Amino acid sequence: MLEKISFTINGKPTTVEAEAEMMVLDVIREVLNLTGTKHGCDNSTCGTCTIVVNGKAVKSCNLPVKRIEGADVLTVEGLAKGTELHPIQKAISESGAIQCGFCTPGIVMELYGLLEEKPEASQTEMETALNKHLCRCTGYEPIRDGALMAQKLLQERK
Repeated sequence: MLEKISFTINGKPTTVEAEAEMMVLDVIREVLNLTGTKHGCDNSTCGTCTIVVNGKAVKSCNLPVKRIEGADVLTVEGLAKGTELHPIQKAISESGAIQCGFCTPGIVMELYGLLEEKPEASQTEMETALNKHLCRCTGYEPIRDGALMAQKLLQERK
């Protein structure tokens, strides 16, 4: 049975009709056509589906859409301002942390959730957060370097 579920996504109030048990990832990609959030493992292991819900980075592949009723949801599409990349996107790109790019949106959203909550996060805290993500192409050093660069860019922006 379809239910109406209302939430805010990337700053826009939204109501969707979906099965209450449909996963947020599927609603984002298939109903809202926001395809930056990737479909990877379906068991919360790889991190490609990471979004930010009410300020926290969460994996959307195992999150029923009924659980985001009234929530504030941010996807990678909500970060850039027009053609200007968010500092985290810019840092990940400039650090060489992108090859195929499949894992990148989830990594960016993980860092966004962490650095919004804790701008002064230690390198260890960033590495712990990034350990929730699998990357088969780039290697983890450029991703770590991008995270550190992103933190610096965000601090300079304030």
